[in-house]
Amino acid sequence: MSSIEAHASPPGVRARRLSMVVVLMAAAIAMALGRDMLPASLMRPPDWMILPLADWINAFFDFLRDDLGLLAVTRSVAGGVEALLDVTANLLYGKNRWPWLGPIPWSVIAVTAAVIGYALGGAKLAFLACGTFLWIALMGQWTWAMETLSVIVVAAPVSVLLGLLVGVAAWRSRRLAALLNPILNIAQSLPHFAYMIPVVVFIGVGPKAGAIVTIIFSVPPMIRMTLLGLQKVPDEVVESGKMCGATGWQLLLRTRLPTARTDILIGVNQVIMQCLAMVVLASFIGMPGLGQKLLQLLQALRIGQSVEIGLTIVLLAITLDRFTRAWALRQPVHVPRVMPWHERFRLPLIWLGLVTVAAGLSQVFPLLAEIGRVQGFSFGAAIDAVMDRVIVAIYPVTDWLHWFLIVWVFIPVRDAFLWMPFAAVLSLLAAVGYAVGGRRSALICVAFFGYIAISGWWDRTMITAYTVVVSVAIAAVFAFPTAIWATGNAVRSRRVLLVCDTVQTFPSFIYLIPMIMLFGANDVAVVGAVVLFAAVPLIRYTIEGIRGVPVALVEAAGMSGATRRQIRRHVLWPVALPTIMVGVNQAVMFSLFMVIIAAFIGTQDLGQEMQRALSSADVGKGLVLGLAVATIGLMVDHLIMKWASSVRPAN
Repeated sequence: MSSIEAHASPPGVRARRLSMVVVLMAAAIAMALGRDMLPASLMRPPDWMILPLADWINAFFDFLRDDLGLLAVTRSVAGGVEALLDVTANLLYGKNRWPWLGPIPWSVIAVTAAVIGYALGGAKLAFLACGTFLWIALMGQWTWAMETLSVIVVAAPVSVLLGLLVGVAAWRSRRLAALLNPILNIAQSLPHFAYMIPVVVFIGVGPKAGAIVTIIFSVPPMIRMTLLGLQKVPDEVVESGKMCGATGWQLLLRTRLPTARTDILIGVNQVIMQCLAMVVLASFIGMPGLGQKLLQLLQALRIGQSVEIGLTIVLLAITLDRFTRAWALRQPVHVPRVMPWHERFRLPLIWLGLVTVAAGLSQVFPLLAEIGRVQGFSFGAAIDAVMDRVIVAIYPVTDWLHWFLIVWVFIPVRDAFLWMPFAAVLSLLAAVGYAVGGRRSALICVAFFGYIAISGWWDRTMITAYTVVVSVAIAAVFAFPTAIWATGNAVRSRRVLLVCDTVQTFPSFIYLIPMIMLFGANDVAVVGAVVLFAAVPLIRYTIEGIRGVPVALVEAAGMSGATRRQIRRHVLWPVALPTIMVGVNQAVMFSLFMVIIAAFIGTQDLGQEMQRALSSADVGKGLVLGLAVATIGLMVDHLIMKWASSVRPAN
């Protein structure tokens, strides 16, 4: 029977580690209990410890912008991006720019999407794609949606190309790969707003700024997946290419990249989803489209119309996700040259015919070309009316829940986090790090939170940490039982995983809508949205971990006389635990991002300060705050991954 055992280490080493953990824990407890006797320098970081990091960063950016003339370079790049955006904007929603051909009728785009969906995934995907664009047109949201897509059409290919080039370069150079690894870790841990502030300084605001920040944000996953795919290419494939006389470039272009195709296309999928997420959030820097409209409606608490926009964003996310996933899984098909040309190009010919018919009909029937907001359908008022009744009906429950969470959970936990002396927190984290990974992990934990101490944002960070801890804990309360229930049946597991896959495509704004509907704009709504966001990876990875336990192992335990509870406790959970902890890691990262995004409805954490830095274009403050968020995520990631790698199933 399997169990989790730590990697073997000499008894003396284990004893020294345990004694150090006890000493650090005792020091933390002593400082917490005797906080009234502590000097002020141990309660909060003293003034001499806090460094003017924001001023240093601002001075560095001023040097780049003014002395080195980087502003002229960035504005030139922005001009090129803006020229591309003008083309897509003209074609998709008729902006008065070259090539003066747009707007393309919505019926033509819907037909094109249906044909692409059929080519990639058959009739179901064609129906989803056509239905998505039909929904957008009928709801009168066409212009907003095309403003969003016009940026994605430009940003996604640029991100894919940049990520592919950098990934290939990193694969060819171990030094570059080693240099990129920590940079990518930090880049993928930074909140969205941290990317926006430098872009506002160097580019300005509007669609071009939204496109550039989207490109920057979405490149890292493409680099990682390209590097991973190339590293996984079997040596046998490469040797066969060499035996055929291929040169280095031919091996790369015709052997390595095609073999790594699946991983690279998964990277394309991640790029497109990241682009959609950032384009929605780029409404904070003047990016027009669905995100800007959703932000305006949420701030005005017009929930019914917010739901309509939210459904459109969700449908677009699901459609784009299904497109790229189907493309990644679809294997190349060899078409014999002897096949007649009309059979070889059957789908393009069908598409050309349908597009011709749709374009012709749109000239006769203007509604097939464009459906304005006034002509479109809307059920926002009906949603508002229904929700008013529902809110009134369940008000006693939501009001009691709001009171209970605020008075008995949120305020006590927040006060406890703020009550702890910062020296006690550092000692506690050092103890945890020492217990998990020894001296190195202890130093890493102290270094990460030491940065927060010298940044001057200790209290704001503690409020952010409290929100994340409470949210992940609440999410775990119902996520783990849901996952256990789902693993009891193969059909249930597939259905729950399908729901998780679908929900994971939702942009972060969407999670705020039901919470604001039930609780209004307050801390309960913020935590509720974070809980929904964090529950998805917890459920998903728990199911995947338990399902990944070898059947032979479970059968062996059963044959040994173990009960179902014993099998679950001593076999399933221990073997699945490393995978489950990956889900916990993802839940923490998702929670950090969501807490920062949800700050626009009113919080007192790092997110609120980041929004203030964004509104004032304070690059230094924004990056200092962003790195504070990143250090929390990186520390949790290090501890969880270190612990997961230190345990192993033992026979």
